[in-house]
Amino acid sequence: MSNDDRQVTIESDVVFGTGGGRELRCDIYTPPGLVEAAPAVILVHGGGWQSGDRTQLRGYGILLGRLGYVCVAPEYRLTPESPWPAQIHDVKAAIRWVRAQSDRLGIDPDRIALEGNSAGAHLALLAATTPGDDRFEGDGGSPGVDTSVRAVMAVYPPTTFSHGPRTPGAVPLAALTDSGDDETAHAASPLSYVSPHHPPTLLIHGTADTTVPPKASLLLYQALVEAGVPVDLHFYAEQPHAFDALPAFGRQCAAEMGLFLSRYLA
Repeated sequence: MSNDDRQVTIESDVVFGTGGGRELRCDIYTPPGLVEAAPAVILVHGGGWQSGDRTQLRGYGILLGRLGYVCVAPEYRLTPESPWPAQIHDVKAAIRWVRAQSDRLGIDPDRIALEGNSAGAHLALLAATTPGDDRFEGDGGSPGVDTSVRAVMAVYPPTTFSHGPRTPGAVPLAALTDSGDDETAHAASPLSYVSPHHPPTLLIHGTADTTVPPKASLLLYQALVEAGVPVDLHFYAEQPHAFDALPAFGRQCAAEMGLFLSRYLA
């Protein structure tokens, strides 16, 4: 274990489930002076579904930990190891584990939120909107445990995929899987699951993003507003993909997350 200068405790390499015949691990960020039944945030890293690791969101684990949230940053199998939909299976396994281990983690199992960046934001949104969907649940641990969450936060998220000609706001399905069709693209798109039951949502995007079009967030925002779902959208002018890697932007995004969570996870 290690501590940062404000005593957010970091426990690394904790096994939360299995996938593809191997153990899946996470890092746990525990706030200083943890109170009983604290809220929890699961942090899902990006990397285009084919790279990246759970340490990428360490900054958010510490910043949100200082605000009193227990944060869990899980790994998931990347596409070179296991094809889609293994990635969403592993994220669902992480949700089940966090809820099942609520006593060990000191959290309230009814106050769990998801946060993700880029590909992780896609996975967070899809997981938040498909609790109990057999296509995405998988069997990576804690079977039968509910995978619903109270809120979701998505930073420059892919929200819709296109197979063939690229549609406005879409990311090519080939970025996720090389064996899919229009039905696959529809099923993998968080935009397909908008309903009045969608959890409250925070969207953050840079307007100069050339990796995931800013319109991806705008389309989801508009659909959620029409469905009557509480949703915040924050655009950052002239900022590219992964702009929150800069400390000033990262701190500001964490502050936006903190305000959002205080409204919907308190």
